[in-house]
Amino acid sequence: MTGFLLHLAAPLQSWGEHSAFTHRDTAPHPTRSGLIGLLASALGIPRAQAIADGEDREALFARLTQVRFTVRVDRPGAVMGDFHTVGGGYPQHLTVPTAKGARRSAHGATIVSTRHYLSDAAFTVAADFTDGSLAQRCVDAVAAPRWPLHLGRRSCPPGALLLLGVDLADPAAELSRVPLARRPPHTPPPSGTVDVRFTSDQPFPTHADPVSSAQPDGPPTPVTVTVLNDEPVRLTARDRVYRARPAHSTTRPLPVTLCSGYGAAYLDAVTDYLRPQGATS
Repeated sequence: MTGFLLHLAAPLQSWGEHSAFTHRDTAPHPTRSGLIGLLASALGIPRAQAIADGEDREALFARLTQVRFTVRVDRPGAVMGDFHTVGGGYPQHLTVPTAKGARRSAHGATIVSTRHYLSDAAFTVAADFTDGSLAQRCVDAVAAPRWPLHLGRRSCPPGALLLLGVDLADPAAELSRVPLARRPPHTPPPSGTVDVRFTSDQPFPTHADPVSSAQPDGPPTPVTVTVLNDEPVRLTARDRVYRARPAHSTTRPLPVTLCSGYGAAYLDAVTDYLRPQGATS
């Protein structure tokens, strides 16, 4: 395996999992379809080619669906609702089209849409590849994307710090070492650790590390398995299809010393993390 880490932080994110029509939800963490879509946008894959169930299993988008993601929740953020309207105040020939191809009347043109976002959330994502050449291609694309990147919705661009580590032999294991984008607790916990939430599209490994299913000095930590409808089959413009897949979630203790705060303090901690061992500048 090989891969890289992504840091997804911005004032707003929105990871729709069962959005439809005028109600747009957000999952509490990045969805699998959203992460694959981010990489597809970076690579410049057009929607007409965003097909995973076609005959060509070596097509670029189909290969992206083989990537495995583990998400660490640095900050869960707060869910924010946006009361949104579309199409109001226009003459009839400029109002929202109807399903029959006509136009709404001027007095009934306004459509109310409720949209949800995660405010001030931050996530660190491990992307695991079995194909090293595809991993490097994605790294290059994220560093210089073909199309603008967004965190679930086009109105949610990512922050400047996106790639945290590249060419990693075990990206998921790095989630126990990379700095946490959260403030340390006001009172240091006696255990010297903080609880951190993880979610993955694969079962957690069985070896003893902070994202394993067992701790070296205690009983196994519970893992919750739910079902999310976010495995992309087709993301074509007018025919978006997803299938259900299991989502594995758990909470693991990480050293409190990983809590690096916000802003410049976090960037300094990431700089130290990325600095080669033994380097002083």
